Amino acid sequence: MATYSYAAIDAQGLEASGEISAPDPNAAREQLRVRGLLANLLEERPASGEDSVRTVFKKIKPKSLQIFSRQFATMIEAGLNVVSALVILEEQTDDKYLAEVIRELRGDVEGGLLLSQALGRHPKVFSRLYVSMVEAGEAAGILDQVLDRVAFQIEKDTQIKRRVKGAMIYPTMVLVFATLVLIGMLMFLVPIFVKIFSQLGGELPTLTQWVVNASDLMRDRWFIIIPGMIGVVVGFRRWKKTESGRKLWDRFKLKVPMKIGQVVLKVTMARFSRTLSTLVAAGVDIIKALEITGQTAGNWVIEEALDEVRVRVHEGVPIAQPLIENDVFPPMVAQMVKIGEETGELEKMLGKIADFYEDEVDASIASLTAIIEPLMMILVGLMVGVIIIAMYMPMFKMLTLLQ
Repeated sequence: MATYSYAAIDAQGLEASGEISAPDPNAAREQLRVRGLLANLLEERPASGEDSVRTVFKKIKPKSLQIFSRQFATMIEAGLNVVSALVILEEQTDDKYLAEVIRELRGDVEGGLLLSQALGRHPKVFSRLYVSMVEAGEAAGILDQVLDRVAFQIEKDTQIKRRVKGAMIYPTMVLVFATLVLIGMLMFLVPIFVKIFSQLGGELPTLTQWVVNASDLMRDRWFIIIPGMIGVVVGFRRWKKTESGRKLWDRFKLKVPMKIGQVVLKVTMARFSRTLSTLVAAGVDIIKALEITGQTAGNWVIEEALDEVRVRVHEGVPIAQPLIENDVFPPMVAQMVKIGEETGELEKMLGKIADFYEDEVDASIASLTAIIEPLMMILVGLMVGVIIIAMYMPMFKMLTLLQ
């Protein structure tokens, strides 16, 4: 999307000037014509540093996108056309980046694009799910209902992410705290005891020697170890984004013990069911709906399974049959989908599956948190205890010899 400076005249012959966003000069002239302006001068502005990096460093919060969709739906339902609604939304939103995007949407629609096509020009803001649902809503004449469903979908996705992130806060903080304590003890506490041991002389116990060696390594090579630890974390995150890394990591997440894998599966099932239900309700073709659902499932294993389901459905097989044959889908999901197909209420059944798994996620996270909290405390206690015991073992040995 480029920005153009223009000088134009209106129907009364009065001069006007300003800036306008459009994909090309012809679209910019068309936008001005729709506004009743005839362009005399049209020049493309060079992209500023802020414009070139805004999509990298700026993100629109899901809450802002949810409010935008809900308000948009209300305005369309009230009888406003798309352009008028976008003008009002641009003025009302508090998110400056979202206001810029809305302004560009308005310019594209004024230039003759459909709303879904305009949304598709901003893939970092509007997901394929969002664009496809709006496209289906435009075709069926139920744009207001579809936008309302999109807002509901964003709300549910945000709730699940918030629950999972909330459950991870405590163990993450404890792990960070334990790491800092370990580094602090090795760098500052252990050297004090090392001076005492050097005065006493004699051979150190094996455990004490290991701790002393770790302390020496941390103090002498901290400029290598700490950047190395950061490098491992960064490297791991990059590896997860590769095709092979994503496959292995997503498989591993579903098999993690202590019920963590079960929680991951329930979150994925809730997202899969809610997304497919929303797309089916919006009137999206079932083949396309399965494709989009797989791409937004958030797990490569589920994505591959849904690709197989899509191929089988394209061959004329009911959706439930490949779900039953694939072990990754719980039996309840397949059976409820089967009932939904037989009764013609697939959308409602998928919604009930999503509601069930969302409740299950809450219960599982609460149970998991109750297990993780004491384990983390035990881990911290063992770590500190081992170092303290290692430091006092030579003293106990010396007292035994004196006796």
